Amino acid sequence: MEYKGKIISNPARFTRVLGVGVGVVLFVFEVIICAQYVSLKPMPAVWKIVSLVGCSVALDVLCLVELYAIKTLKARIAVYCVDFVFLLFVCALTGSTYISALYCVILSQFYINIEDLKTKIIAFVLSCVMFIVTCVVGWFINQMREITYNEIFDMVSAWITGVIILAAHFGVVNFLIGFYRTNIKLTGALKEADESKKQLEEAYAQLSETAVFQERNRIARDIHDNAGHSITAVIMQTEAAKLLIDVNPEEAKAKVISANIQAKNALDQMRESVHLLAGRDSSCSLKEELEEILAQTMDGTGVKIRCALDDVQLAGVKRRFIANSLKECLANGMRHGGASAFYVELSSEAGVLSLTVSDNGCGLPDNFKEGFGLRGIREKAVNFGGGIVYESESGDGCEIKITINAE
Repeated sequence: MEYKGKIISNPARFTRVLGVGVGVVLFVFEVIICAQYVSLKPMPAVWKIVSLVGCSVALDVLCLVELYAIKTLKARIAVYCVDFVFLLFVCALTGSTYISALYCVILSQFYINIEDLKTKIIAFVLSCVMFIVTCVVGWFINQMREITYNEIFDMVSAWITGVIILAAHFGVVNFLIGFYRTNIKLTGALKEADESKKQLEEAYAQLSETAVFQERNRIARDIHDNAGHSITAVIMQTEAAKLLIDVNPEEAKAKVISANIQAKNALDQMRESVHLLAGRDSSCSLKEELEEILAQTMDGTGVKIRCALDDVQLAGVKRRFIANSLKECLANGMRHGGASAFYVELSSEAGVLSLTVSDNGCGLPDNFKEGFGLRGIREKAVNFGGGIVYESESGDGCEIKITINAE
């Protein structure tokens, strides 16, 4: 069963097997026709018998040549033209009632090996004409006498029957061949579709794994850059507070307050990272998230903060960047500038999102250099198609404006 399936699923091999079957059927009909011809009374002349056998052998040889040696369409058509010449001789010699079957056998091999329907139709029409001509020639050669009306009627009926047989053979054989070839194409297309689907599933799985890996790396970087920085600042502030608590209690208190803010920021960042790892994202808007950050800062430090926040639609890494940048600016203003009041503005215009944080601190020193946190903000802002600008006068506060592409 497996071997049979391999033959049927292979068009070239299946065509060759059918060709062998056609050759066997051709040989059987040739034997029947020759036996019928030899059994006639009186027995035909020896040269006629030899000619009939020679034509039959030639048809068999051409069948084998066409099956194993001929590859091009023109060569096949040439071989079939020679086939019809030998059929003409066979019909002329015998006038056999099996001649239409012989035509059907030869045409079967032609239909199997030729795919072009137009060529098949031309071959069918020419075969019908050839069949009628060979029948007429064969009938006159074998009768050689005056023809009665009934004989003419029988002869014409035989021609019509033969043409009907050829037409039915054309329809049935080409339908079966077309059905087989269509089935093979569909099977091949389904196989290709299954393979493509499998490849797409494998590619999708790889992309998914890559996306998960990249997202985990991004979250790890966020934890390292943001929460790690905040925790480092907490340690430094508390260490400084321990040294100042006896000599300068107020300064130590300020250090503790700053450390508290940084600790809360670190906790918020860690929570956000955990939510992202768990597949959950913030359900509140960016405006609500920023307002919550400002409220927590005021509650923990006692600073005053006014704000003007537009309800801007932003998600993903850009949203997290804006929220983390606000935390960093507030922490820097209190820790380094000694600010007690802030003004925060969030706006969007012409596809550019702006976050502005102003404070009433001591301003930036003349030898100001960006620290780890502000340098990270600048790099990310540039990656998002924006930047960071500082405006400050000594003793008159500082303003930081961060811009990114909001699209």
